[in-house]
Amino acid sequence: MKKSIYLSSLGLVLIIGIVVVVTVLNQHQPNDNAETDGQLQTNDPYNQDAVEVSEDSIEVVASDDGSIEANHLFIPWTINKNGGTFFLSQREGTVIEINGELGLVEVQDVKVSEDILHEGEAGFLGFTLDPEFDTTNRAYAYHSYSKNGEVMNRIVSLTLNENTWEEEDVLLEDIPGGEINNGGRLKFGPDGMLYATTGDTNQAQLAQDLDSLAGKILRMDVNGEIPQDNPFENSYVYSYGHRNAQGLAWDKEGNLYSSEHGGDGHDEINQIEAGQNYGWPKIIGDEEAAGMKPPIAHSGEDTWAPAGMAFFDGKLYVASLAGQQLFTYDIKDGTINEFYDDAGRLRDVLVENDSIFTITSNNDQRGEPTAKDDRLLQLSLTKEVSAD
Repeated sequence: MKKSIYLSSLGLVLIIGIVVVVTVLNQHQPNDNAETDGQLQTNDPYNQDAVEVSEDSIEVVASDDGSIEANHLFIPWTINKNGGTFFLSQREGTVIEINGELGLVEVQDVKVSEDILHEGEAGFLGFTLDPEFDTTNRAYAYHSYSKNGEVMNRIVSLTLNENTWEEEDVLLEDIPGGEINNGGRLKFGPDGMLYATTGDTNQAQLAQDLDSLAGKILRMDVNGEIPQDNPFENSYVYSYGHRNAQGLAWDKEGNLYSSEHGGDGHDEINQIEAGQNYGWPKIIGDEEAAGMKPPIAHSGEDTWAPAGMAFFDGKLYVASLAGQQLFTYDIKDGTINEFYDDAGRLRDVLVENDSIFTITSNNDQRGEPTAKDDRLLQLSLTKEVSAD
């Protein structure tokens, strides 16, 4: 009897101990905030089956006024537009071409020398058309792959041949990667150089290490060479001290801005200057330190999880994942205003003429997809519209 009481007591102590240990560990897990709003996720975001997207499954809706939308995409990551044609990259490794004038859809494969690794936040991420796309048929991509059991990222050039994007050259590889915080945005700057954001891969100290490509904004020419006027000799690094930047945009004066995911709230908008240190993980929010630049705006204790970003008429338009909205940041007066919040998680944004285009990311197991998700939406810059 005493033995059974002892064992029961011991079992109770062990259970309590396990609960305490698990609780403590959970309290010290990093809030990846890049994709979530801090709520408990019931699904495992790191094990996700791809959904086959075909020309027949995508629904394109073209209105009499010339606006266009598309439904039934699967975790789109970027919006590119060439004339009336859209090219939308999807994280699992395809590109969706949509003829905006005719409503025709083509699902294009991506053929690269290292298999695309779609795991957690890793996958086929940044994708941008060559500025001379009409003559080169070329684009540039940032994608994840596996090397010696580790997640890595690389930047490649691709050429569209019939229905397939084929790898042409490897511009840069062995960029540190992980299940979270991969960065991944690619954009051409007004200087003709290619810029890329990289994440700290949940290893915060790498953001301050100039010998590591993690937690940085990189700058290179179209051949993958290091520009001679980069701020650090023989280095792709343009700026550092970033946690997980996913948006890039330039204003009319050529000033560069980035959007960045914080670790526990304190998401950021930064004005980027060559060679500057943006503080992660040493400073966040309004904190200051010698040699480090604070953000021009941040979310405080709230979470935006900002992703793609575009500039138009003095404002930055920022797509928000956990914040589930498009919001604007007025560069002149620093005000932040909600622009649109009727479609869930938003990954990228493109502004053209009087329209703004955005894509949802509700199928990434962190959203609540509707029967239409994921979606390409066209909104008016001058009048209110509905996601329905």
